[in-house]
Amino acid sequence: MPATTSVKLNTGAVMPTVGLGTWKSKPGQVEHAVEFALKNGYKHIDTAAGYQNETEVGQGIKASGLPRDQMFLTTKLDNTDQRHPAKALEASLKKLDTTYLDLWLMHWPAPMTKDGQADKGHDWLDTWKAMEDLYLAHPEKLKAIGVSNFSVEYFERLLKVARVVPAVNQIELHPSCPQDDVVEYCQNRGIVMTAYSPLGSDNSPLLKNETVTKIAAKYDVQPANVLISLHANKPMHTVLPKSVTNERILNNAKIIDLTPEEIGELHDIDKTHHFRACHPSWTGFGGLGFPDCK
Repeated sequence: MPATTSVKLNTGAVMPTVGLGTWKSKPGQVEHAVEFALKNGYKHIDTAAGYQNETEVGQGIKASGLPRDQMFLTTKLDNTDQRHPAKALEASLKKLDTTYLDLWLMHWPAPMTKDGQADKGHDWLDTWKAMEDLYLAHPEKLKAIGVSNFSVEYFERLLKVARVVPAVNQIELHPSCPQDDVVEYCQNRGIVMTAYSPLGSDNSPLLKNETVTKIAAKYDVQPANVLISLHANKPMHTVLPKSVTNERILNNAKIIDLTPEEIGELHDIDKTHHFRACHPSWTGFGGLGFPDCK
């Protein structure tokens, strides 16, 4: 299929396919990155309370001059705020200096205490129910809610009781971590996938992978463009390349059409070179149901 420029959520809202990711983008750098991206064609910014840069992201949005209703803004509920989602939502809105979020995600199904330990006394499902309450009560503040880092196993538990089907599941997705089981499960239920770490995170071996460089040479683009474009060439996918440098921000927005054969070749990389840049065990809740993390 030709690459998409946007996808439609189960709410009916339109989400731009390519967004600027801001994980590890530090205050002092991220303001400019957001401003530059929005002034140069990006219409989608992704941040999180846990990134500790929401204030600066908000400053970058304001500095860009782009009207708020012409962009899509996502942030995430931090693990340490799972017992107090209403308070956390207000804090995010204030820091981002906006009256509403286009998308609010549960960052991980992994409640934590303020000192970063696993909060085994709280159930993430109760947090989701509270997020649903906020979404249903405050459509003027929340246009959509969703999840991040959810496996099929965790979805099975969620959807048994959900009043609101998550609009999005944001997970690590790249040729060495294709997570076909999660993708298929979500797509069958109308849930959009958002790919984080599409390059395989920092200094990724994927940028030097022979299959990736061969396809890049064919289309006269950078290897990063191939890895980002992979997701834009799939239905119901969005993707978050991350950078704080002007040149890369511009380059990452170049999306190419890939053939089905090329998509197949990229997927085959996982057979010989599987890796996950962000293993869920750091949360204190083990593998969170992901088959390759058990």
